[in-house]
Amino acid sequence: MQNIQPLKYLSVLVLLLLLSSALFADEDETLNEDKPFAKAHIILQLSDADPKKQALVLDIANNLIRHYGGADMADIEIIAFASGIDLLFEGGSNESRIASLAASGIKFYICMNTVDTRERKTGKRPKISKSATGVQTGVAFLVDEIQRGYTHIRP
Repeated sequence: MQNIQPLKYLSVLVLLLLLSSALFADEDETLNEDKPFAKAHIILQLSDADPKKQALVLDIANNLIRHYGGADMADIEIIAFASGIDLLFEGGSNESRIASLAASGIKFYICMNTVDTRERKTGKRPKISKSATGVQTGVAFLVDEIQRGYTHIRP
């Protein structure tokens, strides 16, 4: 009878280890279901209208895809807010690059608060690229993605 007690404790310990490893395994898997093989989850911030800065953000996104071995291996998002929203207007000089990167799985987000502010100031609502998805508050979206586990890059 004395040998049963250690086995009981060992069984409980093994069960706890299995449960805890299952909990930690779920964290990485839920970061982005569209990119299950991604080695990195990166969000690039663009808050500047400078064409050189915009080109740099697109270059970095492209370089990251190559570095990690393809579009399936890198989960990359670009959030544009403040004057950075200019990048994601329809008919912009980078429109074909944006479409190409979006086709590779890079997600583009635009701050709708900034779009609304631009409309109030100019009296015209800018047309947004078909490759971009609107989020209400760009900075809050950025913070949420960082908290979820994305690495923040601000070139």
